[in-house]
Amino acid sequence: RESRFLREHGLTPPQYNILRILRGESPLPCLAVASRMITVVPAITGLMDRLEKNGFVHRHRSAEDRRVVLAQITATGIQVLAGLDEEVTAVSKDIFKHMKKPELNELIRLLELARQGCTAV
Repeated sequence: RESRFLREHGLTPPQYNILRILRGESPLPCLAVASRMITVVPAITGLMDRLEKNGFVHRHRSAEDRRVVLAQITATGIQVLAGLDEEVTAVSKDIFKHMKKPELNELIRLLELARQGCTAV
């Protein structure tokens, strides 16, 4: 349901994830963004290309190391996220509304444990 909602607004879930990462900390090296993604994304460059084409992200080379490409969310990207935040939260709450608080806490714990295994690789 969340994917369908995002597609209606011209974003894929990985693109939305990138924008949220960059809203939290920006600029970031593109490889750092890729390492923070919820799902493994082999084509971070393609995702960044589309976000930049739409004016949501700006990329530039690092002054300290020209091999590093930094990504920064734009004012337009921040606006897009702000317009989606409430509805994305509502969709997420609706998806999990049948679960009790202890079940949600256990799910969070297990997902965090699984994520540790992904970052250990």
